[in-house]
Amino acid sequence: MKKLLLTGFEPFLDYTVNPTMKIVEALDGTITGNYRIVGKIMPVDFNLSGGSLIDFIDEEKPDAVISLGLAAGRYKITPERIALNVKDGDADNEGNKPVDEPIRKDGEAAYLSTLPVRKMVDRLLANGLPAAISNTAGAYLCNNVMYEGLHYAKINKPGLQTGFIHIPASHELAIQHGRIPSWSHEDLLKGIQICIKVLNET
Repeated sequence: MKKLLLTGFEPFLDYTVNPTMKIVEALDGTITGNYRIVGKIMPVDFNLSGGSLIDFIDEEKPDAVISLGLAAGRYKITPERIALNVKDGDADNEGNKPVDEPIRKDGEAAYLSTLPVRKMVDRLLANGLPAAISNTAGAYLCNNVMYEGLHYAKINKPGLQTGFIHIPASHELAIQHGRIPSWSHEDLLKGIQICIKVLNET
């Protein structure tokens, strides 16, 4: 049986709940298709997140990696197409606030996801779940983790499928924040399981 490393993030900024954390905790240790899922929670820290992902990959030796992130304000599940070699944005949980800094000085300007993002979107839509490919993962921690995973895979594990999926807010989070679109935890969980099942076909 293959192994999937599934990562989510801890709460950050003024989001006291992170639905990616709850999805990862729910799926950790379960089996979807031909994949046994190992779930890990990432720190919202520019200085630690990339290294944490690489440590998890080295420790678990997965056949594929899917990292999840919250995109509060989006109303679709959005697999990311590309990661940019830049970190910028709001302060992380440790107060770090980089401005226009490269993630890797020796890295490519950008890396394309090696996940089957089009097939994931098509399958989500076929199952009645709103979805679209996203062409920007921003420049915050989500992009940072996606880039680090793809950079590491290209150099050390060329056959490793890795990439990133953004999800909308959960109802629980939307109740706290008011006017942001949200999905139920059950639908978010179902959506990620559908994306994982697509990996079985590649």
